[in-house]
Amino acid sequence: MSAVLHPAIARVTARIAERSRTTRDDYLARMSAARDAGPYRYRLSCSNQAHGFAASGQDKAALRRGRGGNLGIVTAYNDMLSAHQPMEHYPSLIRMAARNAGGSAQVAGGVPAMCDGITQGRAGMELSLFSRDVIAMATAVSLSHDCYDAALMLGVCDKIVPGLLIGALGFGHLPVVFVPAGPMPSGIPNPEKAKVRQRFALGEAGRDELMDAEAASYHAPGTCTFYGTANSNQMLMEVMGLHLPGTAFVPPGTPLRDALTVAAAEQALRITALGDDCRPLAHTIDEKAIVNALVGLAATGGSTNHTLHLVAVARAAGILIDWNDFDELSRATPLLARVYPNGPADVNHFEAAGGMGFIITQLLDAGLLHEDIACVHGGNLRQQARQPFLDGTRLDWRDPPAQSRNTGIVRPASAPFDAEGGLRVLHGNLGRAVVKVSAVAPQYRQHEAPAKIFASQEALLAAFKAGALGGDFTAVVRGQGPRANGMPELHKLTPTLAALQDRGQRVALVTDGRMSGASGKVLAAIHVTPEAADGGALAKLRDGDLIRIDAEAGTMDVMLDQAQWQAREAQPLDLAGNQSGMGRELFGLMRNRVGPAERGACALFADDA
Repeated sequence: MSAVLHPAIARVTARIAERSRTTRDDYLARMSAARDAGPYRYRLSCSNQAHGFAASGQDKAALRRGRGGNLGIVTAYNDMLSAHQPMEHYPSLIRMAARNAGGSAQVAGGVPAMCDGITQGRAGMELSLFSRDVIAMATAVSLSHDCYDAALMLGVCDKIVPGLLIGALGFGHLPVVFVPAGPMPSGIPNPEKAKVRQRFALGEAGRDELMDAEAASYHAPGTCTFYGTANSNQMLMEVMGLHLPGTAFVPPGTPLRDALTVAAAEQALRITALGDDCRPLAHTIDEKAIVNALVGLAATGGSTNHTLHLVAVARAAGILIDWNDFDELSRATPLLARVYPNGPADVNHFEAAGGMGFIITQLLDAGLLHEDIACVHGGNLRQQARQPFLDGTRLDWRDPPAQSRNTGIVRPASAPFDAEGGLRVLHGNLGRAVVKVSAVAPQYRQHEAPAKIFASQEALLAAFKAGALGGDFTAVVRGQGPRANGMPELHKLTPTLAALQDRGQRVALVTDGRMSGASGKVLAAIHVTPEAADGGALAKLRDGDLIRIDAEAGTMDVMLDQAQWQAREAQPLDLAGNQSGMGRELFGLMRNRVGPAERGACALFADDA
């Protein structure tokens, strides 16, 4: 029996539905018209069809006759990303599974997949956020041949899953199943890795020691094991019902992972319009699924990047959400998980402790998730909580554990780590921002200290090396928003600021840039909007201005007389060094068109209200 829905969940869901009525109705009407037109390949000309199956080998006859469902595979495979390297052989496995089920499958196209872990602190990071929109467009190009009855999305990491989903929603008349690869084995403990990084920042560890630690952490095929954006993506696919149940954190290269990939292909064929249980993506991703995503993010202390990505994903489905929705739901949702950087455990430990099955069940029983969403597996969200296993060679599912196997990693809703979730929204005369409080100890959630202004993270690190960061201060790194330079992550600041905090200084960060899913233990007000390059207040700040942040109250202000503050003029930003090199000149159209952070920092929907 379903639990009574929590009043905040019901209230926010209703508010989103009302706010989105016009855009959602328009989206559904477009998807309905596309679905009513029927499978496209049956209406293609002979020349169109011949092009489409010319290289299909043993599937050519089936495609020519038009019998059985045809799956379009959109893959983000490359062998530079550890998370995506296991997907090299997925298309062969999927084609075989589809053929055995009476259908067929074709790789519809590939999308770019870059690694933020490699581009951190480099010029290439300024392409990272915009790669999400490129991936969405590449997904649309892949599916534009109109030859498919359903689609499988092969992707895991940061911008890749949101980009695949945004692009796929343009083809929301089709069923879409996401197929992940799973995490790499656990490496060195995360606290040990963090300590080496801090010691290196302080000059107490050499490059060889740092390289040894990093290589022992990121060491095998599979997703990085900390709970950053990539693994937050996998959590979201579970609570929105886009995975087969329990798929997220099954390791790559195992019989169970292969069985789940085969089962995803088989299930995609079952839910096409050719059968009588069609589950188009447009109806899987509705207001309830989006609210589930916001709750899951809060309950697990997930990546702050999703305060951008989920806004853009929802908009692609005609659903309008904003940061107030994140904030209200986070305040109503208990924090049920502590996974690095919110604790010492990694996602393998999280899975062993009960994983998503335990978390989903706890949230459902507390009335904090919508159970009645159209999951791709054919059931509801409670069935999504089941955990897969192999009975010999047969794939099956069992109920999730009723109790946490490790209360230091996951806890029941009746005894959470915190009564509220991992995210807060800040507002004040500096604008609006996001802060991830799940990793920040309560004694550091209020901060008041003078500003030190920097034009880049490199400038801050140079000041640290020069010994110029003494005393308490608020680091303001501005000119890092989407219009300025593509909104890069500033993760290189984490070890330095953490080291200063550990030696007794009161420090915090305020920036219109990002800090990623790896936001750490230092209070960081990020995604400040309006950004400095778009008339935002950060451009008016001066060294020594007193800044007050209260993450509990949700405020962020410069402590100046109102008249004095309003009269102050913005300082010009020098962005000349961010316009070219490493491909940045090709992304000028996106920097010029992109919308603000609270609207998803998206160039695809920048003109929408």
